[in-house]
Amino acid sequence: MRSASVCFSLALGPVLALLVGVVVSGCDAGPAAPTPPVVPGSSSAPREVNIVLKDWVFLPDPVDVVPGETVLLHVVNGGLEIHELVVGDQAVQDAWEIAEAAGADPPPGPTPIVSVAPDVAGLRVVVPSGRRVDVVWTVPADPATVAGLVFGCHIPGHWAKGMKGGVRIASSDG
Repeated sequence: MRSASVCFSLALGPVLALLVGVVVSGCDAGPAAPTPPVVPGSSSAPREVNIVLKDWVFLPDPVDVVPGETVLLHVVNGGLEIHELVVGDQAVQDAWEIAEAAGADPPPGPTPIVSVAPDVAGLRVVVPSGRRVDVVWTVPADPATVAGLVFGCHIPGHWAKGMKGGVRIASSDG
C-alpha cells in the first residue's frame, strides 16, 4: 500500500506542475490599461488621493495631479516607524533633510521642534505608524512648478534609504 501511494504521488507531480503552469499563464492579462483622465478637484469638492507611507517607499509613486486642482490627501502610514510626507521641490527637500538631521539623536527630554524657513517649507505631514492624517492641498497652477515637485521623508536616515516619490502631471477631462 505504501508503494502505491508513492507511485500515485509521483504520477500527480507532473499533472500538478502542468495545472499550475496553465493557471499562472492565464494570469497574464497583458499590458495595463491606460489611466483614465483625472477629474480635477476644486476647493469646494477636493479630489481624494491616497498616499501610503511604508518603510522606505511611497505608494503610489508617482502621484498623479492636475495643476491648480485641490486634493484631499489621505496620508496613511503603513510602515513600522514614524514617517512624513514632504511635498516640494529639491530646495524644500534639502532644507528638511538638513533640519531633521540636526535634530537626530536628541538628549533625553521633549522631542526638539524641527522647522525650516517658510520659503522652503513646502507641505509637510508627519504620520505615526498605523495612523492616517488628512490634509487639503492646492496643487500649484504652474505646470513647470508641478513638474519639479517630489515627495520625501526626512526622518533621520529615511531619505538616504530611498524614501522619495514623484509627482506626475495627469491628463484631465475637466
